[in-house]
Amino acid sequence: MSSGETFTAFLRLGIEHILLGFDHLLFLAGLLLVVRGWRQLVIVITTFTVAHSLTLGLAAFNIISVPGRVAEPLIAASILFVGIENIVQRGEPRARWAVTLFFGLIHGFGFASVLRGLGLGTNGRGIALPLFSFNLGVEIGQLAVAAVLVPLLWRLAESPNYRGRWQPMLSGVVAVVGGYWLVQRLVQSGVF
Repeated sequence: MSSGETFTAFLRLGIEHILLGFDHLLFLAGLLLVVRGWRQLVIVITTFTVAHSLTLGLAAFNIISVPGRVAEPLIAASILFVGIENIVQRGEPRARWAVTLFFGLIHGFGFASVLRGLGLGTNGRGIALPLFSFNLGVEIGQLAVAAVLVPLLWRLAESPNYRGRWQPMLSGVVAVVGGYWLVQRLVQSGVF
């Protein structure tokens, strides 16, 4: 496979992974439910990008390895946490960037398990180009989702009922689905 074909294949895979990765999308939606301004939006998205890019790279180069049976329940726990935090904090949480950073690191291990499943770095195949193009694809997908979701959420936030009714209700959905996935993944991993 040529470099151009590798770039295109992993770019497409990254886009597909985020658009079909409902757990990553729900986490992102949970983060964005309480973001009210451009500055905070850029901080949250950039922090998530930096964090999962870091652990994705570390895992791809076999510097750190977290098995999927550990990473996947933690990803679900991150969704549950963000949903509950949105409800409890009532408004934009002060340290949302720190939560995003911590859980973004965990989400990177989930992305890495996809790349390891494809045999990234085995049989003398290069790591840098597929890693870069996959991560770029993830970011393109994430930004596309945010470009659609943020205007809708900000429009909804103009409603006088948003903070009192819609935000807690939507955050409750995030928490319930995250809790369901957490239990499901713990059962699948043999914890229960």
